[in-house]
Amino acid sequence: MTVRIERAFELSASPEQVWEFIADPENRARAISVVREYTADDPSGREVTWHVELPIPLVRRTVAVETEDLTRRPPEYVEFVGKSKVMKVTGEHHIVETDEGTRLENRFVVDGKLPGVEKFFRRNLDGEIENLRRALERWLATET
Repeated sequence: MTVRIERAFELSASPEQVWEFIADPENRARAISVVREYTADDPSGREVTWHVELPIPLVRRTVAVETEDLTRRPPEYVEFVGKSKVMKVTGEHHIVETDEGTRLENRFVVDGKLPGVEKFFRRNLDGEIENLRRALERWLATET
């Protein structure tokens, strides 16, 4: 089973400011509640390993999710994929300039490889996008 979600939110910031945050895979990793830690050893800045702790019965330890930015079109679009033994996640962030600032359109698809993965993300993806919004707003507040 696959879980898909699309959500957008408005920000009082320029597309370039939003891009600076969202194009950084480490910023995205820090915003996700189940990412316990992450490693960014890639000099290009496009690959980060998320160490994810999922509260489901068949996963009793942290899972390494190898993420990679597949597409970057500054300052408007980034697409990434994350692969592990328990799931594959793809994400897209589209930055759209508005009269009041910027709208960030987010799309995520999670394909679970173990029972319980999709159920967890079906219940929690909205909250994870809210975490992303709050992290971005906190970051914008420190940058201005």
